[in-house]
Order: sequence, then C-alpha cells, then structure tokens
Amino acid sequence: MADVIHADEASFDKTLKENKVVLCDFWATWCGPCRMLAPTIEQLAQEYSGRVTVMKVDVDQNQKLAEKYNIMSIPTVYVFRDGAPADSRVGAFPIDDYRKMLDAVL
Repeated sequence: MADVIHADEASFDKTLKENKVVLCDFWATWCGPCRMLAPTIEQLAQEYSGRVTVMKVDVDQNQKLAEKYNIMSIPTVYVFRDGAPADSRVGAFPIDDYRKMLDAVL
C-alpha cells in the first residue's frame, strides 16, 4: 500500500527532487472540502503507487510553502513533474479530473 506523505517545509523540496511525478494536496484540518477530498487523495496514492508520489501539506503549519505556491483557497492540488509545477486545481473535483492531470504527465 502506498502511503501519503505529510510534508513540511523541510521535506517538501526533498520529496520533489527525489520523485519524478508528485501530486501535492495543500489543505487544512478545518477545511470541509479538504476533508471531503482526503479519501480521493488516498485512493490516488493507491492507484498510482510506484508511479506517483502523493503528499499533503497543511497550509496552517507550512505557511511559507503556501505563500510560495500562491495558495489562496484550499484545497489546492498541484501536480509536479521533475520538481516543477505541471498542473493544478483549486477546489474539490471528481477523481477522474485528478487522474487526467496525472496521466498527462506520466
């Protein structure tokens, strides 16, 4: 089973450097849509295990990262390829939207 990495400012860049494709969910514990999206993020981690690294960043605990990636609303999901942002979505979407984002960079 693939685990979702709970990244912080110290581990975020390392995770991007060590993995070709990374899906990152910027979220917060108090955010209802973020909680609704959590099972989708976990399912994507399972489906794409071995091909995509999935991580979550709590914007309240990692404000510098949220600022760096201009997170104004949550949830915001980024897909990174080779350490650079390749695509993003603001809000909670159906799982197929995230699959399309990932499939486009794989």
